Amino acid sequence: YHARDAAIVLAGFHNSKVLLGSATPSIETYFNAQTEKFGLVEVKERFGNVMMPEIELVDLKDKYFRKQMTGHFSDTLIETISVTVAAGEQVILFQNRRGFSPVVECMTCGHVPQCQQCDVSLTFHKFKNQLRCHYCGYSMANPNSCHSCSSPHLTTKGFGTEQIQQELVALFPNAKIGRMDQDTTRGKFGFEKIIDSFKNREIDILVGTQMLAKGLDFDNVTLVGIMNADNMLYHPDFRAFERSFQLMTQVAGRSGRALKRGKVLIQTYNSEHNIIKQVVDNDYLSMFKEQLYERQIYKYPPFFRLIKLTLKHRDFEKLKLGSMWLFEVLSQNLQMPVLGPEEPPIGRIRNEYIKTIIIKIPQQISINATKKSIQRILNSFEAVSQYRSIKVAVNVDYY
Repeated sequence: YHARDAAIVLAGFHNSKVLLGSATPSIETYFNAQTEKFGLVEVKERFGNVMMPEIELVDLKDKYFRKQMTGHFSDTLIETISVTVAAGEQVILFQNRRGFSPVVECMTCGHVPQCQQCDVSLTFHKFKNQLRCHYCGYSMANPNSCHSCSSPHLTTKGFGTEQIQQELVALFPNAKIGRMDQDTTRGKFGFEKIIDSFKNREIDILVGTQMLAKGLDFDNVTLVGIMNADNMLYHPDFRAFERSFQLMTQVAGRSGRALKRGKVLIQTYNSEHNIIKQVVDNDYLSMFKEQLYERQIYKYPPFFRLIKLTLKHRDFEKLKLGSMWLFEVLSQNLQMPVLGPEEPPIGRIRNEYIKTIIIKIPQQISINATKKSIQRILNSFEAVSQYRSIKVAVNVDYY
């Protein structure tokens, strides 16, 4: 469930008020404020009249072409980090992927090690020298040769927080570097220890994932670097642009929260992308209007409610037939768009194959009546003996 929606429902039970606070409200929340379902109060200045950070784009295409890159760092970012650290100020670097490298690939045959239980490539973690699945936890030692053709010529593709940390150690040997992601905060109080070290200025440069994006207040951070803005934009999800804007804006907001104006460097291959321009201009309203227009055309929230059915089974053929049966019955009985059955980007997790069906419910149609119709159809589905073993999970207003 979504904590925000749960809070609103709970407030309804107790006849109490809800206060939602955000510099980047969700499209649905801001739409509710625009249509006067919610009240709206806007704060136009930062706390203490602190200036907004200066945001600069670094064109990676141009930097690679001019050979002005060292690893994943542009000369502009390296120089700005040097100046910031030399001044006794702190730096946050954001890369929304943990591990060292997403993929280990054979340069001879192109083979990429896959998880045995999930349809996903294994992520390389250099510190433990192992390949690990981020979905089921399966791990194996990093191979010295290709499992397919036995070639010793293996390379890594892509980059995560661990690799950024290692490159920083080479670039800034005298700086104290920390990392904050799911791997470094697993232990008891792991998160608090890193935050305290950074607040006490025991760390000069902190590399992290989206854990760093919200709610943290460091008065000595004057530089934020976004290592690659593009991998967020192309996630296969209708909220990808909204989430990219929110994440980049929130990360940028960690810079210059005290007297000195902060700076944000965004490395990107797509400096002309609308979302990136809107982040630079701090233009939430343009992003909102653009995304709202697309949501209306393509039948997404806030104009339609969504119900996602996730079907899982170890037998792919049985799942394929069962999901098709369910899709056809839903399509025939519901007077609304039904999409699917689709295989998600990762079509198998923990040895179970997955199919999804999405039902789009117009706002003017009663969701309770629709839920009852869906439940009747699911009861019929369970009554078919050959499909009884297929697991079905229902997610209303999934996020």
